[in-house]
Amino acid sequence: MTRPNILWICTDTQRFDTLRCYGNEFVRTPNLDALAHSGVLFEQAYSQCTLCTPSRASFLTGRYPRTTRARQNGQCIPDDEVLVTKLLHQAGYVCGLSGKLHLSPCHPTVCKGTERRIDDGYDEFHWAHHPYPDWPTNEYIEWLAERGEEFRSRPFEGSKFVEAGMPTELHHTTWCAEKAIRFMEGCARFERPWVFSVNTFDPHNPFDPPEEYLRKHLDRLGEIPLPNYVEGELEGKPVWQSIDHRSPYGGRGGDALLKMNDDDRRLVRAGYWAMCELIDTQVGRMIDSLKQTAQLDNTIVIFTSDHGEMLGDHGIYFKGPYFYDPVVHVPLIVSAPGTIPSGGRSGALVELVDLAPTLLDACGMERYPGMQGRSLWGMLTGESSLDDHREDIYCEFYNASGMYELPAYATMVRTHEHKVVVYHGHDLGELYDLRADPEETFNHWDDPDYAPVKASMMKRVTDRMAETVDPLPPRLADW
Repeated sequence: MTRPNILWICTDTQRFDTLRCYGNEFVRTPNLDALAHSGVLFEQAYSQCTLCTPSRASFLTGRYPRTTRARQNGQCIPDDEVLVTKLLHQAGYVCGLSGKLHLSPCHPTVCKGTERRIDDGYDEFHWAHHPYPDWPTNEYIEWLAERGEEFRSRPFEGSKFVEAGMPTELHHTTWCAEKAIRFMEGCARFERPWVFSVNTFDPHNPFDPPEEYLRKHLDRLGEIPLPNYVEGELEGKPVWQSIDHRSPYGGRGGDALLKMNDDDRRLVRAGYWAMCELIDTQVGRMIDSLKQTAQLDNTIVIFTSDHGEMLGDHGIYFKGPYFYDPVVHVPLIVSAPGTIPSGGRSGALVELVDLAPTLLDACGMERYPGMQGRSLWGMLTGESSLDDHREDIYCEFYNASGMYELPAYATMVRTHEHKVVVYHGHDLGELYDLRADPEETFNHWDDPDYAPVKASMMKRVTDRMAETVDPLPPRLADW
């Protein structure tokens, strides 16, 4: 395969266990399951932050959040950061996007039109950060208006937590896929390679799938597992978790979630999974378009998400300054028929920061000297083992959200066996024995029996923090 096309699908807030191919028996995701069968499914892929801007800046540059200086939501990525899409554009690729970008503030008080952009390489830019009519330049809202429609949703059967959203044919996720399909069909007439970023807002809260998708889950609603939460477990954990347990987003989200009953919790899960199923349907449409235009055999398809969602686990909804697997462990599937052997499953620890150098490798391009990720291309093509990549995972939350009165600066390192979280400036932290306690319920930070493990993991934290020092500017001589 020479100069492959790239279809890069990135959802928002989709945790790893939302697909049938990842073991969820309640969801119907035949298209993503087929994509996984045609390529490689990564079982242990992790985001570099639990919020959008730091994560997206990281995987689009191949650099860690503290290195990109876009370590907070509401912050502008600096003009001198280099996105992999810019590098591909400079190499002759036509680049397009639909949906989110979120490398700059997208709050209506600051973002008066389309979000501020740096030289990102995108030739086509179909921007709609989310489906709500907050900006006059929201292209999704314009698309609805062309059809005589307006954005709408309503409580589903009186629920305070789940809504019946736009119908499938008018949904924001459908619009994102539609823009990708039109772009890919247009590019099929030319020899120039292309890359298209499909950035859906789903399954981000509010939980508002099309009603027809939600109703498919009602027959088994009582069988849906309740969130993983042990009463009282947060008493031995850092304060930010108790704050969000009482009221999400640093105490600003009201106390409605505390009043949920078990039926509410199951319905929220059903709504979230229904949004993932709609995504699967639209992935199927995009793959069908590649087949119909005879482009599939020369296209790398990536499916992933920027971070996960707590979904009630550990008594918390949404996301914040904590690093439980539900909020940092994401799906990652990569397929390229004829180049990547089918049916692969990797148990290796990989990071989303690895994606940018992987794409440069796949396209036969030199590595950009500022990148810090490690290419997965050798693993994908069979040149190296699928089960050996990293010894540990690095994530961070350096005041990434401005919603907390007490700012959190925290670093996480995870191995296959243990996870440590250090809250800098406080005598607070978390230490989990993932072999004995994969659900991350029992915090061993102050447990003397785990003192040797804690010391070893703390050493890993300092090592990884040192490794994230910016490699730029490059060394030009010995002195």
